Amino acid sequence: MIELPEVYLKNMIEAGKKVFPEEMCGLLGGEEKEGVRIVKEIYVLENQDHSREHFTMKPEDQLKAIKDMRKKGLVPLGNFHSHPETPARPSEEDKRLAYDRNASYMILSLMDQAHPVLKSFRISEDVVEEKIEYR
Repeated sequence: MIELPEVYLKNMIEAGKKVFPEEMCGLLGGEEKEGVRIVKEIYVLENQDHSREHFTMKPEDQLKAIKDMRKKGLVPLGNFHSHPETPARPSEEDKRLAYDRNASYMILSLMDQAHPVLKSFRISEDVVEEKIEYR
């Protein structure tokens, strides 16, 4: 399970709509306690591809976010990105590029902007949806 403050959900939706129809992306920082991932910070990063079908985060932006996490005593929990025109599920490219089987991969679908859908997954040989609890 992953706990996410509702304000971060709102921030992700706003960031996704701001760059629509391109994909929005970023990193999740927080802590893990007794198997529960608690998101304490999100880092919305530029999609340097400016694409509606894939994203790439600049290494220097990722490093800056990781340094900020360390300064705050947080650990990287995973990443997030939007699907402007498709459901909140990993694409074949998402699965192929999911190198960290311990990471949480959040996907925000904006195909119906009035009703955005956020889901989280663990991706290894299988794709397993993680329950998101909002607080």
